[in-house]
Amino acid sequence: MAVDLSMPILVVDDYNTMIRIIRNLLRQLGFEDVDDASDGSSALTKLRNKHYGLIISDWNMEPMTGYELLKQVRSDPHLTRMPFIMVTAESKTENVIAAKQAGVNNYIVKPFNADTLKTKIDAVFAE
Repeated sequence: MAVDLSMPILVVDDYNTMIRIIRNLLRQLGFEDVDDASDGSSALTKLRNKHYGLIISDWNMEPMTGYELLKQVRSDPHLTRMPFIMVTAESKTENVIAAKQAGVNNYIVKPFNADTLKTKIDAVFAE
């Protein structure tokens, strides 16, 4: 199935630089409708007010981590099926396992490029 380049994407990260990098990579891939949130709490507010086709969230954030956001999304009947990609600087096996058990669709370790991001997004929508 081809990925819908017009779908809105929510990027969640507490570093503005990382949001800008991911936004630029998404633009390189042809995505135009990209919103951002600086933590899990503000992401949940946005998710309840707009339908997104994909969430790309950092793991390490305060006060709500990406892992906690993932668990909130999966427990909300309106959001539970939303594709979710976790981004982290750490490739700890226990984190990958925890994210998988919590229902993450894919996992990206920083640093990454547009090709890696495209591969991960394509894999999510091939499921």
